[in-house]
Amino acid sequence: MSVTIRFLGAAGTVTGSKFLVSAQGKNILVDAGLFQGSRQWREKNWHDPEINLSEIDAVLITHAHIDHTGLLPRFCKLGLKCPVFATKPTVDLAKILLPDSAYLQEEEARYRRESGKSRHVPPEPLYTGDDATLALSMMKSCLFNKRTEVVPGVFATWNRMGHILGAASITLELAGKVINFSGDVGRYSVPILKDPEPVNFGDLLLLESTYGSREHLESDPAGELAKIVTATTDRGGLTVIPSFAVGRAQLILYYLRELKLQNQIPDIPIVVDSPMAQNATDIYQANPDDYDEEALGVLKEGNQPFMPNKLFFSKSREDSKRLNQIDEPTIIISASGMLSGGRILHHLHHRISSPKNSIVFVGYQPAGGRGAWILSGADSLRVFKDEIPIRAQIAEIAGLSAHADQSELIRWCESCNGTPGKVALVHGEDESRATLKEKLEEKFNWKPLIPGYREELEV
Repeated sequence: MSVTIRFLGAAGTVTGSKFLVSAQGKNILVDAGLFQGSRQWREKNWHDPEINLSEIDAVLITHAHIDHTGLLPRFCKLGLKCPVFATKPTVDLAKILLPDSAYLQEEEARYRRESGKSRHVPPEPLYTGDDATLALSMMKSCLFNKRTEVVPGVFATWNRMGHILGAASITLELAGKVINFSGDVGRYSVPILKDPEPVNFGDLLLLESTYGSREHLESDPAGELAKIVTATTDRGGLTVIPSFAVGRAQLILYYLRELKLQNQIPDIPIVVDSPMAQNATDIYQANPDDYDEEALGVLKEGNQPFMPNKLFFSKSREDSKRLNQIDEPTIIISASGMLSGGRILHHLHHRISSPKNSIVFVGYQPAGGRGAWILSGADSLRVFKDEIPIRAQIAEIAGLSAHADQSELIRWCESCNGTPGKVALVHGEDESRATLKEKLEEKFNWKPLIPGYREELEV
């Protein structure tokens, strides 16, 4: 009996992860991600679903990032009624990420109504907070490494992948076939989370290829962070770190705790100005089963991995505004990591004009965004209709990506058991997929496929 896979996202792009698996009258959707990035892809979020939502029997989620979960509320709004399976940490993180995504959708619609800048009359959000609540009510937690019956006669197993807390590969068994979805593959030997776990390959492997053509530079992120914080403190300035709220913020806190403990940075206040980052940190602390030996060792010593000395969380907008009054050395961690919105813009508005301060980028900055503009050596930045001179010290710390690079993708494939019957490269730009295809052919003599958006494949 053949199984059909339809590539409804993450094919030719790194967002919108969605794969429809069909066999024997059963339909399983793996991931329900939001398209992000260029308008060409984002507009597809508004299109009528390419699948009959009422015929979906189960949705399986690899991890909580919005490019893997962010269309769930819209699908529920349009008639999806089946259970949505994910690991418990993923469900917990979805409880903060999906309502936040809905809030942003509603804010965008409100702005367009008030400004008159919309091609739609009246502007409506892609989905609402109520839709996010409905989606969350359909989510069911499952255990790592446990074969789970998601539909009668259909089984799935989640294995840790180290990308963020709760992130997993999924091995799906149906109609006598075994299909492996890598999800987003994490890094090896990075603090906090366990390394990616090997799986038993089956009839088809869908392998992500975000960094399929690149290698992460050898670096010492903690050492680089120590130098920047120390130099900024010596100038009497503040260190401002734009950061993703889930994953990156926790890693930065982990490094800062270690650096303070080793007296490599001054014992100055650290403020996390992001309610989502605080909530995500609470979830990370509640899930030590995902920790690697290093993080578990911190717990055994009676300490919390993400709680450096003099750590404060800014909860309300009033708390955030009061941070503008600080004139002594302090580290401020705030979202969003790509400077697309959020409280970090207020800190840039207030701090980027002083040569005493440092702005430290710890995550990818897309071309055309504010971060890329600052890193290009620009003299000024437009924030809240003001043109602010850039006089702060600008720094970027490499080596903090949560995605495996080319060597690590190959390392994970080597660690797994057996040989996949077929391989399809997904979740990557075409250049990355083409380069990784060559490497896999050279290393394993595999013949990877490069599926296009909406393409079908039979196994």
